[in-house]
Amino acid sequence: MPLESFAMAMIDGLTAVLMWVVNLLPESLAAPFEYRFMQRALLTSVLVGAICGLLSCYVVLKRWSLLGDAISHAVLPGVAIAYLLGWPFFIGAFVTGALTSLGIGAIERHTRIKADAAMGLMFTAAFALGIVIISKIATSTHLMHILFGNVLGVQSSALMLTLLASLVAVITIWLAYRPLLLYTFDPQQAQALGFNTTFIHYGLILLLTLTIVASLETVGIILVVAMLITPGATAHLLTDRFPVMLALSAAIGVVAAVVGLLLSVALDVASGGAIVLVASGLFFIALLAAPRHGLIARQWRRWRIRT
Repeated sequence: MPLESFAMAMIDGLTAVLMWVVNLLPESLAAPFEYRFMQRALLTSVLVGAICGLLSCYVVLKRWSLLGDAISHAVLPGVAIAYLLGWPFFIGAFVTGALTSLGIGAIERHTRIKADAAMGLMFTAAFALGIVIISKIATSTHLMHILFGNVLGVQSSALMLTLLASLVAVITIWLAYRPLLLYTFDPQQAQALGFNTTFIHYGLILLLTLTIVASLETVGIILVVAMLITPGATAHLLTDRFPVMLALSAAIGVVAAVVGLLLSVALDVASGGAIVLVASGLFFIALLAAPRHGLIARQWRRWRIRT
C-alpha cells in the first residue's frame, strides 16, 4: 500500500537521524540502541513525547485535564472489544473514546448535569466495562500492558500508527493554528469572528482521542494523562508566549520520553512510569527555578520589595 510504504520510509529516515544523534553519546548510553527493538522504542518515545507535549498546551490552558483522564479511561472497553473481535486496538479505542467524548457533551448540553460530573460518570462506567470484558477474555499481562504501556515491546504496526497520528496532530495544529488559539483563550471572540466553535471543540477532542490511542503502547492508558498535562504545565511556568509554550512543551515531552526510556533500561523498571517520573521531575524543577513564575523567583521579588 502506498501509505504504508510512505510511513515505513519515514520511519527508516527518522530512525537514521535518531541513530546519528545517539552515536554522539558515550558508548555506554548508545550501546543498547544497537538493537532494532530499542530503535523502535526510541522513535516511538520521541513521537509520543512530542505529540503529547503539543496537545498538552491546549489541555492545560482549556482546563481539560479531567477530560483527558476521561478519554484515556474510556478507550479501555474499545481495546477489549477489538481484542475479542481480532481487530487492531486502534479502531476500538478510537471509536469508544470518540463516543464517550460525544456522550459527555450530550449530557452536559441536554441535562442539568455539569461537565465535571458528566466526565466522571462516563469515564468510570466505560473503564469498569473495559475491566469486566478484559477479565473474561485476556490475561493480566495484556491488562498491565494496556494500562501501563510497554514501549520496549512496541511493534512496527504500532510505531506506524504513532507516526501517522503525530503527522495528523502537527498538520492540524499548523493549519488551524489561529482558530485553535482564539478558541483556547477566548471562545466568544472566536465565535464572533465567524469560527465554528462547536466544530473546533469536537475536533480538538477527537485530536486528543487520537493522541491518547497512539500513546497506548508507550505509557499506557493511565499514565498518558500525565503526559498530556505535565509538559504543558511545565512550559506554562517558563513562558507567557503561546508559540514558545508549544515549542517548550514538545521539547519537554521528548526529553522526558527519551530520558525515561534510558532509565527504564538501565534500572529495569516500567518504561511508562519512568517517563512520567522524569516529566514530573522537570515540572518540579521549573516550579522552583522558573525565571518569572518559579517559587524561588517569587520569594526573591518579595524579599526585594520588603527591603
